[in-house]
Amino acid sequence: MSEELLRLTVYAGERARADGRFLTDALAAIFARHRLHVSVVLRATAGFGPAARLRTDRLLSLSEDLPIVTVAVDVPDRVHAAMRDVDALRFRGLVTAEPVSADGAGESVQLTVYARRYRHRAIVATLHRHGVAGATALLGVDGTTYGERHRAHLVGDNRDVPVMVVAVGDAGRIAGAMTELDDELHTLERVRICRRDGAALAPLAEEGDAWQKVTVYTSEAAGLHTELLLRLRRAGAAGVTILRGVWGYHGNHAPHGDRLLQLRRRVPAVTVLIDTPANVARWAEIVEDVTAREGLVTSERVPVFRERG
Repeated sequence: MSEELLRLTVYAGERARADGRFLTDALAAIFARHRLHVSVVLRATAGFGPAARLRTDRLLSLSEDLPIVTVAVDVPDRVHAAMRDVDALRFRGLVTAEPVSADGAGESVQLTVYARRYRHRAIVATLHRHGVAGATALLGVDGTTYGERHRAHLVGDNRDVPVMVVAVGDAGRIAGAMTELDDELHTLERVRICRRDGAALAPLAEEGDAWQKVTVYTSEAAGLHTELLLRLRRAGAAGVTILRGVWGYHGNHAPHGDRLLQLRRRVPAVTVLIDTPANVARWAEIVEDVTAREGLVTSERVPVFRERG
């Protein structure tokens, strides 16, 4: 792939419809039609948007329209062509278009690896062995690899459906891990690590007009993601999405995930918050309070392509 890439991300509800079908199906069809190098559809477990309507899989009455995150990556020309079709769809949601690369730069970087199912544990183990600060595997339910679409089905191993592994850490350590992952589709981007296991490393709020994406990596068993969601909703944040990982770690913890006979789910939880810098400064204290003892917190600027409440 070219070193200069563009990542298109769509945040919407799973029951959102466009062109007479579900939005996620319409988006996946667009990405397949444009033969984008990689895309993945992720089903979130909880969240809210500008209208502050809470959706969670914990309560049946609130689980009918869970958030969906759809990610697509390719060279800018191909993504821009797909974006024109996405923009033609009528739906409520947030769309961001973030420049990324295949090489990356900076002291701290975010590595996103797109792979086939069942590769995620080996990828996470490699990242952990090289001392990368954190890595989380997110299971896709639909997507494309090398332009070919693969959808998850109830029957079958679904091994061609993409999984997305998001890792954050020192650029040198990630570069070392990548020598063992050179056959995997991946992107790199500069990111600020703001907090790690209770230690403050950089201010959360940034200056400027570009929107911010704050990502908080915790464990579902700790329940910090739920506390963060509810407090940010009360504080009037623009939107929060929680994704459940299937395997991963953050900070000084061993990789973990679902296991048989365990009483509590120790899967990773990824909380994504996108808002204006002014609003981030207003509720930054909430993130700092919730992650006072554990968690990995990063911040990056994201160009918002379209916002519709």
